[in-house]
Formats: sequence, structure tokens, C-alpha cells
Amino acid sequence: MIKSKVILTALLAASMTIMGISCQKPAKEIPSWPWVDPVPVPTPPPGPDEPEEPEEPEKPLFTGKPRYVWIDASANFRYYANDKDAIASDLKKIKAVGFTDVIVDVRPTEGSVLFNSKVSPQVRRLAAWVDGKYKFVNRTADFDYLQTFIDAGHEAGLRVNAAMNTFVCGYGGYYGLESEGPIFSGNIPAEWATVVNGKDGLESSFYEGVEGTVFMNPANPKVREYMLDLIGELASYDLDGIILDRCRYDDTGLQSDFSQESRTAFEQYTGSAVANWPSDIFKPGTSSLPRTLNSVQKSWMSFRAKVIHDFVEAAAGVVHQTNPEVRFGCYVGAWYDSYYSSGVNWASPDYNARSSYSWADADYSKYGYADHCDFMMLGCYAGTGSVYGNGEWTMQGFAKLGKQKIGSGTEVAGGPDVGNSTGFEKGGQSAVIPKTIDACINSCDGYFVFDLCHIRMYDYWTAFKQGFDDYLKTVK
Repeated sequence: MIKSKVILTALLAASMTIMGISCQKPAKEIPSWPWVDPVPVPTPPPGPDEPEEPEEPEKPLFTGKPRYVWIDASANFRYYANDKDAIASDLKKIKAVGFTDVIVDVRPTEGSVLFNSKVSPQVRRLAAWVDGKYKFVNRTADFDYLQTFIDAGHEAGLRVNAAMNTFVCGYGGYYGLESEGPIFSGNIPAEWATVVNGKDGLESSFYEGVEGTVFMNPANPKVREYMLDLIGELASYDLDGIILDRCRYDDTGLQSDFSQESRTAFEQYTGSAVANWPSDIFKPGTSSLPRTLNSVQKSWMSFRAKVIHDFVEAAAGVVHQTNPEVRFGCYVGAWYDSYYSSGVNWASPDYNARSSYSWADADYSKYGYADHCDFMMLGCYAGTGSVYGNGEWTMQGFAKLGKQKIGSGTEVAGGPDVGNSTGFEKGGQSAVIPKTIDACINSCDGYFVFDLCHIRMYDYWTAFKQGFDDYLKTVK
């Protein structure tokens, strides 16, 4: 089995900020990935008349920048839930096309897991698009889903990274199907769900008849402890990397979270009581920022970013303490201009958000968390007609601007969603795929694409191989 080890290349040191406490930390180092025989055979010492032979340089595992493909659990479940051979076969195909890495989703939005866990229940079924409609795909096999991907991926010469949807706990009423997930089964307490500042006042996001993904409150200490325990279990696997997805507030954006836990934490953060909760922050039903924000509202924006920052820092610590050879990172949408609504500052703390955005106070930059990530995936999810450009909502612009905000201490891979109403799903878009590779991989440190199901569905295999071959011709 071919297996990679990390050889670190030192980069420039950067000033870091940890959980709101100013301190210095050595800059992250971007690893290269040599070809290593996992069972080296000792070479006998030379005889008295034999000169020592110079060591041969190690061969690289791959040429050029890393190329990642995401493998969503639900969308690909019909192929992999019960079939180890299909996993192995497709990973060989992925490698042959020119990808260097897979990102395997092992905690879907359903909230259960696809790896061995004492903390969480196992996924038994997931909703997936099958034969023109959504239906449940049942898992009847008992093999270790994640370990199968690790073994087959390493055998194929790929790096294997695991992704988990972080602050999710179930989904309700999708497409007329039954609700599913640990919050519905009682494995996760109902009171962990986020509290929404809706038009009718404060209400839990978990209620009878709820539709869509249910999120947990990131500011709840019990939620953070639960997720850190899960991340520790995941880091015990022989992975190359771990990536957090949906490590943010829920899909209601600015309306989340206004629980008592969040109120207490915010008052501790500011050192002042909030007399009228939540109206002193935002009036009920507020879903977009006012034209101008007062100091309390700006403090609220920084507080939410701090909540996520502190969790990311803690998660990185758990991963690196459990297995120092596993890289840690996050997936984020590259639209920084509006990502504040999710309570996330994914930039480097060296990036001065206040200089460009009126909603950021002087503290907002402290809670940029990129310095705690070894690598990051940027969703540069523009449409097929917006590949090249310098601004947001072009793939190239997303990648360039994202790399600038994140800085040199963290590897950044950016790329498109080749489905989901971006234009690729219309078919006949193979000529665009190589352009997306050129636009993104040359604007940051690597290439990332969502999702394998779309490559399969629209038969973009040849297009990706052409794009990677074109790129590799430029690599010396």
C-alpha cells in the first residue's frame, strides 16, 4: 500500500491571534508529499572495498499543486453504502484522471457518522436523488466505510481526507420523506438546537414539522464538547487530513443564535448586560444588516466570529494532539463580503476587515481563524459564464481574493461546484472544465471541485483529465 508522509517546508512566520488572546505562534508550514515505501528494507553496510553509494532522492507522489474532489455522503450513497468494490474502482479512476486527493464526507447533514464512534450513532439511511426523485438509500453493510476509503485510496496513490458537517444534527421533512438524525431520535438533546430571532420572536429551530437541516448552537459548551469528542475519534484514523464543513451558524444567518447560552456568553464578552434581548441586538425578524450598525451590534458580529474561531482553534488542537501527521482545515464559501451572516471570519487575523467593511469593528480581525488551518477549501461557486475575473462571483476572482485574505501560511485550494444550478448541470459544458482548473489552480495553492456525483452524472471525466493534463504541461 502506498502511503504518504509529511515533509514540512518552512514558510514565513505570521502574527497569530488565538481565541481572542493576542500571542505569537510559528507560521503553519505547507507540506509536500514524497513517495515513501512504508516498509523500508535496510541496506547492508558496504564491504571494506566497496564505496558507499549516494542515497537516491525521494520520488514525488504527484506533480504540481494538489487537486481535490469532494465525495458527498448522501449524493454518492447509492454507490458506496454497501459496495467496497465500487469504492476501490472509483478511487482508481479518480487517480487516473489526475486528482491527488479525495475528501470523503463521513458526517452528512443527517448528523450521524460513517466511521467507528462511541459518541454518535451510525448512518443507517440517507436521502439521495435516485431515478429522478429523492428516496432513502439504506445501509445494510457492516464494513467500516471510512477505513475502506482510506485503504483503497492509499492503495490507488491518493491522499484521503475526511470531512464532517459540524454543527448539524438532523434534517426534517425533505421532499416528503421522514425526518432523520440524532436530534429526532433523542441522541442529541432538543435544547441544543439553535434559537432563532424570528418575526414572531424567539423560537427553537427544532420543532414539529421542521423542514431542512437542523443546526446546533455553536455557543453551547455541551455542543462544542460533543463535537470535539467526535473530531478526536475521527483523528484516530490513518487519514491525511480532516476538514470541517458547516462550521458556522445555521441557515437563518443573522437570526441565529439568540439562546440564553449565547446571551450569557455575549454579556461576558462585552462585560455589560443586554437590557432588551434580543431587540438591543437586532429586532425580531431581522435577516439583513441595517445600513449602519451601532457599537453593540458590531460587538455582536465580532462575538459570533469569536465563537466559531475558538471552536476551530480547539478542533485543530484536538486533531494535532491526537495525530500530529493529520492536517486540519475547513471548507468555506469564498464570498467573504457576505459570509459574516454565518458568523465566520475565515481570513487570517492579519487581514484588516475593518478597513473594507463597515460591519467590522477593531476586534473582528482578531477572530480570523485561517492561522489555525493547515489547509482550506474555498468554494468558488460562480456560474459557467463567470470563470475568469478579478472580483467576487467569478471563480478566478474568488480564488485570488480568498488567497489574499488567508495569506501564505495556509494552503488554499479553490474551485467550482459543477452542478446545483451553476450551469454545469445543463450538460455540454465539458469545454468549461479545463478553464475552471486554469483559473483557480493558478490563483491559489490548489484546485477543489464539488462534487464527484456531478462528474459522474454529467460525464465530465474526460474534461477533468484534459484540464489536469493541460495544467501539468506548465509545471516544471
